Amino acid sequence: MILRKENKAPNECIMNAVEIIEYEDQYQPIFRALNVEWLDQYNLTETHDLQILDAPREMILNAGGFIYLAKCNNQIVGSAAIMKEHDGVYELAKMTVAKDFRKMGISKMLMDRCKAKAIELKATRITLYSNHQLKAALALYEQYGFKHIPIENSPFLTADVMMELKLE
Repeated sequence: MILRKENKAPNECIMNAVEIIEYEDQYQPIFRALNVEWLDQYNLTETHDLQILDAPREMILNAGGFIYLAKCNNQIVGSAAIMKEHDGVYELAKMTVAKDFRKMGISKMLMDRCKAKAIELKATRITLYSNHQLKAALALYEQYGFKHIPIENSPFLTADVMMELKLE
């Protein structure tokens, strides 16, 4: 499978630096595969997800957002994006880490990069949509100071959690 193309053991990432890089179009297939694998694990894949994953340049980048990828031993093992909602507000989206690379701090590295970019862009808040099944992800968001808020304008049928992080 594309996720283990080089058959590098995850513990080799501990020895070598995990690098957070900016998305390039050549990474679209792995960006899609990582996210679909994560969503499918919880039966959460929706049409809106696939629209974003099939056209990340159009749906995220050209709309003023940013995508970051975690790279280890020349393979992409994680992703996270911030999507511009409107002035001062970005949505954290498409955050995932390949199964064999979880619990190594990669999600925190991705989160740090997204938060730093939002601050650089002078965002006032970051929102996110999630699902109650994603306990580890929700705990991570809470560690970063995200607070639960009422769900509004969700593009996802399965989103039963909305959170925000105020940056001011």
